[in-house]
Amino acid sequence: MSSAIAVEARRLTRTFGTFRAVDDVSFAVPRGEVFGFLGSNGAGKTTTIRILCGLLAPTSGSASVAGLDVATQAAAIKERVGYMSQRFSLYTDLTVEENLRFWGAAYGLHGARAAARRHWALEMADLTGRRRTLVRELPGGLRQRLALGAALLHSPPIAFLDEPTGGVDPAARRRFWGVIDGLAAGGTTIFVTTHFMDEAERCHRVALMHAGRLVALDTPARLKAAFGADTVFEVRSRSPQAALRILEGTAGVAEATLFGEALHVVLTTPDAVAAVHGALNGGGEAGAEIRPIPPTLEDVFMRAIAAAARADGGAAGDRP
Repeated sequence: MSSAIAVEARRLTRTFGTFRAVDDVSFAVPRGEVFGFLGSNGAGKTTTIRILCGLLAPTSGSASVAGLDVATQAAAIKERVGYMSQRFSLYTDLTVEENLRFWGAAYGLHGARAAARRHWALEMADLTGRRRTLVRELPGGLRQRLALGAALLHSPPIAFLDEPTGGVDPAARRRFWGVIDGLAAGGTTIFVTTHFMDEAERCHRVALMHAGRLVALDTPARLKAAFGADTVFEVRSRSPQAALRILEGTAGVAEATLFGEALHVVLTTPDAVAAVHGALNGGGEAGAEIRPIPPTLEDVFMRAIAAAARADGGAAGDRP
């Protein structure tokens, strides 16, 4: 593995009985990159992260983290990564300071080094004046930043963040991502899962998982550029649900998806917009507003899942 590569998976597979949670996945993450890992629930994201953190052995394939093999050097990997899980990992009946002391000891930090890292975590999380506050009394955004600080107390070069901003308000999410950007600028590799497309836009590259497989991987800009010019439209009508039913059977419409009170419609060619107008007018949705819009990452995500589902001969969506 190149010294410039922080995380690498090579045909990584994990099965549970007959179920393939991770299916022949390969990718490489350079050092200092913010790598977004997207997918619907059950897509295999958390299982992949657990393998990369040395918490779960692969069934086949291989992976390297910080130059170490996940199958044979799991203990050493755990010393070199920070892992912030979906479930809140702090003790809510302890104070901020007590949590940091506990996790510092768990990571083998002592003396001046431990004190310096606790100070860093308190500054990063904006909790210097609340070190004696019980964690259960903290707002969600501060809890998440404290959990990040605890996961990075031992200064790992790689951080795995599994949906770190779930349940956090938009303002707190923006502040949290400011911290992530600062860590990446300092050379820390950030491997992050998220369901928020605005967060995915902030990643250097994003990988899209579906049914255990990697279905797309590139920068947000290049993923969106794969859509042809003037092939993504917003449709606003009196009844979005009725418009959706009409357009799902219209020739030239590759995908139609509800986005709030409007539809995002992906066409096979720009010329198909005439068919959209005709179908809506003929279906009782005359007067619908139709305008071209730039594709979003959510459009990319829906297209990738739909294509993967068609290849499988099944329906898009979450797996059991």
